[in-house]
Amino acid sequence: MASHLAKQMERRLDRLRLLPFRYRDYGALVSLGRHTTVGNLKGASSERSVFIKGQVARLMYKALYKMHELSLHGAGEVVFKTLARSL
Repeated sequence: MASHLAKQMERRLDRLRLLPFRYRDYGALVSLGRHTTVGNLKGASSERSVFIKGQVARLMYKALYKMHELSLHGAGEVVFKTLARSL
C-alpha cells in the first residue's frame, strides 16, 4: 500500500489522474514461538493457497524478517546485529 501511495502522490503533484488501488493477498506467515512457524501462500495468478509449516515456513519467515530489517536499517546494521545475535 505504501508504494502505491507514493506513486499516487507523485501523480497528484504532476496533476495526473490517480490510479485505483488493487489489494493483492500473497498469504501470511506466523511465528508461533522459537521453533514453530505456519503460513499460507497464495500465487500471483491463482486464488489457491498452499499451507506450509515446519522448517520451510521458518526459513521463509526468517528471510522475510531480514528483508524488512534491511529496508528499515540498512545492510551494515543488519549484518552487525545478526552476527551479534549469533554469538
